[in-house]
Formats: sequence, C-alpha cells, structure tokens
Amino acid sequence: MSDQPHRPFTAHGANPTDPPMSPEELEAVAAANEADAAAQLENTQAELKALQAKVADLGDQALRAQAEAQNARRRADEEIAKNRKFAIEAFAESLLPVIDSLEAGLKVDNATAEQLREGTEATLRQLVAALERNKVAEINPPAGARFDPTLQQAISMVPADQEANTVVSVLQKGYTIADRVLRPALVTVTAPK
Repeated sequence: MSDQPHRPFTAHGANPTDPPMSPEELEAVAAANEADAAAQLENTQAELKALQAKVADLGDQALRAQAEAQNARRRADEEIAKNRKFAIEAFAESLLPVIDSLEAGLKVDNATAEQLREGTEATLRQLVAALERNKVAEINPPAGARFDPTLQQAISMVPADQEANTVVSVLQKGYTIADRVLRPALVTVTAPK
C-alpha cells in the first residue's frame, strides 16, 4: 500500500478528471472497498471483544474484592465476639477459687471469730489477686494527695490545714480496669481558705 491517504474510488476513477472506468475496473474497485470495510469491521469487532473481556475481568475482580472485604469484616466481627466471650470466661474462672473459699468457710461449724477473720482475709487476698490478674486496680488516694477529678468524686468539702483541693479521707475506694474508671473513689476534700 502507498503512503497516500485512501480516497474512495468513483465511477470516474480517483480524480473527477480521469476517464470513466470500465465495468471490470468498477468491480475491482468495489471489491477493494468491500475488503477494506470488512477488514475495518473485523478490527473493530476484535477491539470490541478485547474491551468486553477486559470489562468482564474488571467486574470479576471488583466482585472478588467486595467478597474479600465482606469476609474480612465477618472474620473481624467473629474474632471480637470470641475475644469478648473468652475474656469474660477467663475473668469468671479467676473468681471460682474465691467462691470455693467462701463455701468452704461456710461449711465450718462453730468457727471462732479469729478463724472467721483469717478465712475472710485469705478470701479477700484471693479476690484482690483475681482482680489484679484481670487488670482491675483500686483507686485509694492517701490523705493529702491532690484531688484528681478523673479518678475521684468529691462528696464534701471540709475545712482543714492542708492545701485546698487535697484529699482528706476516702469514703469508698474506686476501681479502674485497664486504665478505665469503673467507679471513682468517693472522697472528702479540703475547702479553699
């Protein structure tokens, strides 16, 4: 083929000034035009098939990615539920020895006050140890400590010789779990002078 731009043939030839073509030449020109059109149609159909295949592939990839995301979300939800279940189970299991100690203490007939006290103190130590294993810590500020409203709740203010807003006494201990307040300590604080 030449580098000349393709011009459709007419009955008069390539140029209007050319002499008219014979029927055989017209037939050859028509066959050439038909072959060009068929080749263009074939190329266009091949491109269309390639694009349709690419669209189908991208759609398939999108569906797989969506399914993977849903599966990951489902697995994460199941893992969270399982962790909660087993965390509560571990906490309950750590309290079972405390129950055993209390039940054993109740089975003792005619226990002396001293025996009851010793058994109660031992059971309290078990309970405190079980709570500590599960990241439960007490809030029990000493007298004179600076009042901390994030961990303590002031119940009353009393005049005292200490600096203002310091703890005078703890009415009820507070507790945290993993650095989160379960219950603030109830305290009395010094009043401003």
